[in-house]
Amino acid sequence: MKIKILRQDITDYLSVHKLDKKWVKAVLLFEMNIRHRSLNVELLEPHWRGIYSFRIDKKYRALFFIDGDMAEVFQITNHY
Repeated sequence: MKIKILRQDITDYLSVHKLDKKWVKAVLLFEMNIRHRSLNVELLEPHWRGIYSFRIDKKYRALFFIDGDMAEVFQITNHY
């Protein structure tokens, strides 16, 4: 599964929080195997909304939904 190109505000957020390298690594893992252990992909509650998250590092998560064969990241959040 591929990840759609990020919106500019998300790209800026990654840069400001110095997550660029971690993001690239997470995307490579995601696109090779969405179920990779280190990503910790999970379907968030309530399930009917279809919002998932995956781990960028211990502190940050990417929220996304699946549109066909593409994943669209709509937010990067601080997990704590």
